[in-house]
Amino acid sequence: MLFNDLFREAFRTTLVRGSEEPEYLPAGSTRELAQIVFAHGYYASALHEISHWCVAGEHRRTLHDYGYWYCPDGRTPAQQRAFEQVEVKPQAIEWLFSVAAGSRFHVSVDNLSGEGASDDGSFRCRMLDQAEDYLARGLPQRAQSFFDTLKSFYGTGDTFRAAWQDDVGRVVPLYSAKEHYEAN
Repeated sequence: MLFNDLFREAFRTTLVRGSEEPEYLPAGSTRELAQIVFAHGYYASALHEISHWCVAGEHRRTLHDYGYWYCPDGRTPAQQRAFEQVEVKPQAIEWLFSVAAGSRFHVSVDNLSGEGASDDGSFRCRMLDQAEDYLARGLPQRAQSFFDTLKSFYGTGDTFRAAWQDDVGRVVPLYSAKEHYEAN
């Protein structure tokens, strides 16, 4: 509801519940709406897919799944590194959205039958650095609008900073102290 109220008219895009895998379906004609399909009605999936939409440029929003390749679970280490490089920004945004909504964020390396993350601690730190940069400099415009809407709707505007600091300690426990992170 929040996403559709905010973006349906301005960006001709709706968020819809799917039954299988998430995907982005661009508008097929000038009268159709693009659809962000999230998996199985999961709130976290919706936030994750919205995050990808928020970083996709105008051209990418005309392409199925923004034109990204998707290599399924069981990636090689090189494929996993490439995946993680692309995922830092959307997962940093998803994390901020989750805290704004009072929801629990889970890092996703999406490679359960492969070798997992190429370097889980480094990936978490890069996400933290990106999220902190967004907080300092502002999110991309659509992401900022949705972030502000979530804080307003869930009443987390006044408590966001404290909740964020608590969640940093949970999500990046070994690296939550900046001194420790910078020393390594």
